[in-house]
Amino acid sequence: MEIAVSVALWELYDLPSESLILTRAGSGHINETYIAKGDKQSWIVQKLNHRVFTQPEAIEQNIQRCQAFLQEKDPDYLFLAPIRNKKGCYTTKIADSYWRIFPFISEGIAFDTLSDPKQAYEAAKKFGELSMLLNGIPLGNFKETIPAFHDLSLRFKQFEQALDQAPEQLKAAAKEAIALAVAHRDIAETFEKLKKTLPLRVQHHDTKISNVLLHKDTYTGVCVIDLDTLMPGYFLSDLGDMMRTYLCAYDENEVDLSKISIREDYFKALMRGYLSEMAEVLSAEEKAQLLFAGKFILY
Repeated sequence: MEIAVSVALWELYDLPSESLILTRAGSGHINETYIAKGDKQSWIVQKLNHRVFTQPEAIEQNIQRCQAFLQEKDPDYLFLAPIRNKKGCYTTKIADSYWRIFPFISEGIAFDTLSDPKQAYEAAKKFGELSMLLNGIPLGNFKETIPAFHDLSLRFKQFEQALDQAPEQLKAAAKEAIALAVAHRDIAETFEKLKKTLPLRVQHHDTKISNVLLHKDTYTGVCVIDLDTLMPGYFLSDLGDMMRTYLCAYDENEVDLSKISIREDYFKALMRGYLSEMAEVLSAEEKAQLLFAGKFILY
């Protein structure tokens, strides 16, 4: 579906006033993303889902802090923050909607699944690079953009509460799934212990393969995108979500579980890419938990 760009939105930016058309883009489940195509230039226009991200200002503040830190540390790093509007803000509110405009990276392409281990290597390297460059950023003023997003301890408590409250017929229907979850409760117990020893770091928290752009011809890493969940957390989140989405030949919406398997060559490529950037940054305890990261995010 194509729609004309809102004049009210475009007037709030110092951008060329071309005749623009918005075309729906991407496979994300949360925000609405469009490509704004003009005669000479294009941009990414995104409507923020403020029912999921209830504090848009927290996203803006976190991205601002990361951008300032990265500009000081590595001015040439491509950090795809939104374009500032005429008021100097990343986010523009029109009526009850929140909008952002991003540069359009013409040579970049995002994948839902991977077809070459090199893609896994390059994608993991780009996410590892972001974590490496943000190492040492002060965490005190960061905010949770989705509270308890990857808090497995909370998720397991919610699971136990659901079991207590569920009717018997529902528990009978979900018998096998419940048994599987209970059988692996040690993953939640291990995470609870690790929270006392693992350092907090600013993490992307949503490192699925569609959130990194690779060069359309060479598959080399271009930049990380979708920075809304950039906030303090554990390295388990980023590395684990890469394992979840890079190692399987099918995307995360696949319902035929018989198709789901781990591609070992993609795993090796992923780890090489991530550790090429993070090996000197991770603590000894973090390095001891590399494989646990996959178990953690899947559970």
